[in-house]
Amino acid sequence: MKRKFVPVALAAVMAFNMAACSSGGGDAAPTQGGEATPTPATSDKPVEPDDGGEPEEDVEPYTVRTKADGSPIDLGGMEIVIRDWFSTDETDIMQADPDSLSSYEAEIREYREWAMEKYNFKMSQGIVDNCDWGNAPQQFVDYVTTGGDDNAYIFTVRDCNEMTAAMRNGQMYDLSTLDCLDFSDHKYQQNLLHEQYSYNGGIYAFYGSIAEPRDGVYFNKKLLEDGGHTADEIYDLQKNGQWTWDAFEQICKDVQRDTDNDGTVDVAGWTANTGGAVEAFIYANGGEIVGKDASGKYTLKVNEQPCVDALEFANRMIKEYRHKDPQVQGEDGTMQDAPWDYYKDSWKNGDAVFLLEQEYAGTPGNFLADISFDAGFVMMPYGPDKADKQCVNRWSNNPALIPGCYDAEKAWNVAFAYDVWFEVPPEIEEENSIVSRARSGIFDQRALDETLPMMSEPAHGCISFAGMIPDLQTGQDLIWGINGEAKVSEAVDAVVESWQAKIDAANN
Repeated sequence: MKRKFVPVALAAVMAFNMAACSSGGGDAAPTQGGEATPTPATSDKPVEPDDGGEPEEDVEPYTVRTKADGSPIDLGGMEIVIRDWFSTDETDIMQADPDSLSSYEAEIREYREWAMEKYNFKMSQGIVDNCDWGNAPQQFVDYVTTGGDDNAYIFTVRDCNEMTAAMRNGQMYDLSTLDCLDFSDHKYQQNLLHEQYSYNGGIYAFYGSIAEPRDGVYFNKKLLEDGGHTADEIYDLQKNGQWTWDAFEQICKDVQRDTDNDGTVDVAGWTANTGGAVEAFIYANGGEIVGKDASGKYTLKVNEQPCVDALEFANRMIKEYRHKDPQVQGEDGTMQDAPWDYYKDSWKNGDAVFLLEQEYAGTPGNFLADISFDAGFVMMPYGPDKADKQCVNRWSNNPALIPGCYDAEKAWNVAFAYDVWFEVPPEIEEENSIVSRARSGIFDQRALDETLPMMSEPAHGCISFAGMIPDLQTGQDLIWGINGEAKVSEAVDAVVESWQAKIDAANN
């Protein structure tokens, strides 16, 4: 639904000012019959304002919104908390030291303070009841199941099957019924999470900010140069639309080296959490595991050519160019496979040139923050089945939910406050908050100027529907088995029947 905006009227103010500024000065003043008669010259005595003039109106600094019937919006002093597991006083611009804010953040803070006063509400964001990444979904379900309380919350959760079940069970409020929300608005179109969480004509989750960049490719500049390539070469390939699987594989082949001639590769082409990399290759090739048709029905895509080709390519790249994790000594003294996250230390130690990993890893406080070498960052290279020949990353933003136990008035008020909170009014020039955060990380200038902005653009982002199918286990059923030795066609054939049954059930 469309929101109604009421611009501040300036006509009365302008008319008053024009009248007050006019003076005799010898000009002719029209008489009632249209004849002009001389007016007396002005004196040095100040001209008193006309007692019958209109008083000046206060001019609002931002556009004021009203309800659909034109009446003012007053939330009655409602206090609303956006519950999450990651906000701190340092990261929340409303709590942070004002001197630590950029000029853009300071403007947003000033706007939000105005909005809270104008619409009579209070909004905060932070951790409630020791919420963490793991228990956030269960906290939401428990709250709704018990009927809620007098507090007003927006729950920030993670993408998972528990939330899919909550959506289907009516535990999330249907946001499509609230006329204060317009999902064609820029703040929602720049992440499309509401499309991911649409079901049977309703919308059950939203996200009011720029989409977070996800899967990309870090590279060790020194090791890249040792292998005969440069950072600018990689960035130029991306800039010119030539950052393809062929280009990536050729560079992996060039930079992979046996430095001591013992027959064992010492510097591999790449490393990663293999499961995450396999999925990233699927979307980079224009593939999907589960899609959604025009009627809103889920469709099986894993057996279509873009997905199968991506699985084949990933399987070969794992075998030929991924760093081979060593055996490590376990607590019982026996030699065991390295832990699943060994790849992190492996890349930091210089065992591979490329690291396929999400953007967050290079931001302050995360595991790449302490690397001892210069790094670059580009998007995933695109595959031959990608029709538009554009690099893409799969967006996976944290859903924001309104409890389904709220009545219509409470849900409307909470939704309105959230919508206002994440608005960037036209009076403020919008900046990319992702880039602002990343400036304090390990990213070089070309990553900041080129890669990160591109990753958040709709042309370079996509959403996934696989997580919307209850009980569909993409990892353990298929993805984790793509290990360099997999028989891909057999692995795909093995899941088609059971996955189709789960999709059919989801569509009913």
